[in-house]
Amino acid sequence: MMQAAGLSRYQLLPVPPERFDETVRALAGAGFRGANVTIPHKEAALALADEATEAARAIGAANTLELREDGTIRASNTDAPGLLAATEGRPRATAVVLGAGGSARAVVWALRSAGAEVAIWNRSADRARQLARELEATAVDDLPEFADLLVNCTAVGLSDPSTTFSSLPLNPDDLSGYATVVDLVYRPGGTPLIDAAGAAGGVTVDGLEILVQQGALSFTTWTGREAPVAAMRRAVRDTTLHGPDRHSDR
Repeated sequence: MMQAAGLSRYQLLPVPPERFDETVRALAGAGFRGANVTIPHKEAALALADEATEAARAIGAANTLELREDGTIRASNTDAPGLLAATEGRPRATAVVLGAGGSARAVVWALRSAGAEVAIWNRSADRARQLARELEATAVDDLPEFADLLVNCTAVGLSDPSTTFSSLPLNPDDLSGYATVVDLVYRPGGTPLIDAAGAAGGVTVDGLEILVQQGALSFTTWTGREAPVAAMRRAVRDTTLHGPDRHSDR
């Protein structure tokens, strides 16, 4: 698939923050056409870019870099459209977002840009209020009982799934009020949040699907070709779900 698109490899490059700038600027000379960026480098990726999409600027972070032949770097953010692609066709006029970090910022921006009314909950109420002010959402201390969409952007349950419902302001019985539940955390066999939402009769979207949609958008950015999403989904699920538990923002 990658060879057909003119790409020879997709390589993991662990980079410490103090070496991020020089490493990225050297990639084009080493034959790279682009890069995906994970935490903690997303803000730095936006800062070093010569150009950036409106979405990346508004979100304040970039996770995809396009390395051009003239040496310039263009930044974009596929976290936001990845979320929208993964929930395409589902009601999302009202949404509840758990968390106020980088992934939550992208999710809130995406949903607001799609016209949704968004409520934000975070363990730090001040961070939730700050994000709500910046993106014209509403910070809440208590979750609405009903919404079209619930998105968990926290890492709760990543290392210890048993803490999911003791750390989040809801319990399994609450989930029947949400038509679609998205958990950016993904684990082999599903997360407690996804499992409980499915048992409550809701539609569920796991972090792996978000990851696939983000990757598809990056693929198109670098190659100009439509991404083979179904093939990417099969490949990622076959390889990733046998490995460590993960979060789609990692």
